[in-house]
Amino acid sequence: MQYAVQPTSNNQFIVDLVKAINGEYNAIRFYEHLAQLAPNEDVKNRILEIRKDEMRHYQGFAYMYTALTGQHPSPQITEPLPLNFKNGILTAFKDEQEAVEFYHRVARQYNIPYISNQFSSNASDEQNHAVWFLFFISQY
Repeated sequence: MQYAVQPTSNNQFIVDLVKAINGEYNAIRFYEHLAQLAPNEDVKNRILEIRKDEMRHYQGFAYMYTALTGQHPSPQITEPLPLNFKNGILTAFKDEQEAVEFYHRVARQYNIPYISNQFSSNASDEQNHAVWFLFFISQY
């Protein structure tokens, strides 16, 4: 797997952190676009709230990356934007569920409270996002 942000070492945590940074960075852009495709203002506002969570996650992961490497992350867009709302919410649901699993794995793997807490907290947010996207799938 190739990362837009290159790890500075072979440390598996840096590799996992880079994956998280890139995922959050792409989600921010994806949800901004998806909100514009939303069928109504309520859905649009909910997606923008989810995007705010993703921005907070990105900032937390970027802080960790900078603290560990002495460099700022430089993620790039790696995921295409959705062509329509239905495809977008299907992609979003799948991505959120995959993030939950990944974040839980990272939280269990590293016995450092700050890291475990950050990833566990973000996993909870991602699960909440997945529920919203599942609701949207059932409605639209």
